[in-house]
Amino acid sequence: MNLSGTIKLLAELNKVRITIAVTLTTMAGYGLANCGLDSGMLLPVTGIFILACGSAALNHYQDRDKDVLMERTRQRPLPSGKISPGAVLVIAVTEIVLGTWIIYAGSNFVAAQLGLLALLWYNGIYTPLKRKTAFAVVPGSIIGAIPPMVGWVAGGGMLTDPRLVILAFFFFVWQVPHFWLLMLKYGKEYEKAGYPSITSTISPVQIKRATFIWVAATAVSAIMVAGSGLINTAFFKILIVIAAAWLVFVFSGLLKNSKMRFNPFYYFMRINYFVFVMIFCMSIDPLL
Repeated sequence: MNLSGTIKLLAELNKVRITIAVTLTTMAGYGLANCGLDSGMLLPVTGIFILACGSAALNHYQDRDKDVLMERTRQRPLPSGKISPGAVLVIAVTEIVLGTWIIYAGSNFVAAQLGLLALLWYNGIYTPLKRKTAFAVVPGSIIGAIPPMVGWVAGGGMLTDPRLVILAFFFFVWQVPHFWLLMLKYGKEYEKAGYPSITSTISPVQIKRATFIWVAATAVSAIMVAGSGLINTAFFKILIVIAAAWLVFVFSGLLKNSKMRFNPFYYFMRINYFVFVMIFCMSIDPLL
């Protein structure tokens, strides 16, 4: 395999688009606690990126028997035969150890512990649990709250700070509709692979209502972030409130017409746009 092929393989194995998003939330947590971004964030942010890559690679190893059964995942590195399970395990363990050590070296023991907690929750709790229940996304969404906590601690923040609770709550609550919408998009494939599927558990109307409730909670938690003292610039506070109102307006369409065709991916992208705005505000505000 040539160099470009190897890079592409590693990028897919490490789920780089997801791990970059994890890195951005870590940066946001660091900037909010440190009141700015500086060179001190380089090691912990690099460490969380590498650790998240190791967690993603380990997830490939764990899900290899299911991935081969689904159309959207059967071309992943393991089911397609591009790499052996043993090699994936070596890569995963190497990245996990290296990432954890870099977080510890660049910040402190608490930050490293939080990084390992994210790994344990994702690979040790959520991944097995999603084979048991369609509602694994709820406890699984705790994973999204941990990386910004790593950044917060690395930036000198205290775990006992009430503002951290609000920050972590936002990153937890938005993950629920995010993961849920993704599962809804590929519901039939999940059922084919033997996963419990929300689409076969509750009715379409219930799905729409539950999705709206979680999104409304996401909007409220975003406004809590704006009013908690985490964001100081008036412009960004107003932007967050406007974005939260827009999010509720977009998703309110789910309640207006019970016969409306439900396109999960449309809503999946809208909530991603909203969270991108939130991360932008959190990252830029400390610089002003």
